[in-house]
Amino acid sequence: MGPILQDRAAAGRRLVEPLLPYAHRADVIVLALPRGGVPVAYEVATALEVRLDLMLVRKLGVPSHQEFAMGAIASGGIQVLNEQALRAHPIDKAAFDAVVARETLELQRREQVYRGNRPPLQLKDQVVILIDDGLATGASMMAAIHAARVHAPSRIVVAVPVAPMETVEALRREVDEVICPLIPDWMMSIGYWYMDFTQTSDREVMDLLQRAWRRETGGSE
Repeated sequence: MGPILQDRAAAGRRLVEPLLPYAHRADVIVLALPRGGVPVAYEVATALEVRLDLMLVRKLGVPSHQEFAMGAIASGGIQVLNEQALRAHPIDKAAFDAVVARETLELQRREQVYRGNRPPLQLKDQVVILIDDGLATGASMMAAIHAARVHAPSRIVVAVPVAPMETVEALRREVDEVICPLIPDWMMSIGYWYMDFTQTSDREVMDLLQRAWRRETGGSE
C-alpha cells in the first residue's frame, strides 16, 4: 500500500465528517500542533466554523536518531517521556538536558513568532480538539494532552489523519475521543502516507492563523 493522503489540507478535510458534531459551537476550540498540524487543523476549523489556535509542543528526539521521540515538551513546563525509547536508546543526563534546552528555546521562539501578543489560551470548560498531521509514538500528542488538561477543559478530542494502532489505543486511555481515519498495519513514517509532505514553513503557519483569526473577528480573508 502506498501514499493515501494528497497533502495536509486534504488530510484535514478527511477529519471534518467525523467531527461534525462539534460544528458551530462556541465552546469548541481546535488546537493545532505546529507546524505540520496547522494546515490540517485550518481545514477542520474552517469547515466546522469554530476557533483555531495552537498547542505548542516540541518533540525530544534521540540525539543519534532525531526522528525517534524519547519524549516531548509543551507550553507550561509539561514534559512527557517515552520510556520505551529511552530504554532502546539510553543517553546520559547531560545529553538529555541539552536536547530539552534546545527544544525549549525553539518552543519559546514559535510561541512568540506565531502567537505574538495574543492572550494565553483559555480552555476551562471548553471542548478541545487537538490536531496534528499524523502520529508515530504519540509523545508530542501526549504532551499536548497533558498541557490541555491543566486548564480543565470539559472534553479533549484527538483528531489525526494517520497513526499506528498502539498509539491510537494509548491515546484512547487518555482522552474522551480519538478520531483517526487511517490506521495502517505497518506505520513506516508519517510522510510515507502523504503524496506531498513538504515541510510546513513558519510563513504558512502564520498566514493560516491570521486568516482564521480574521474570520473569527468578522474580517474578510
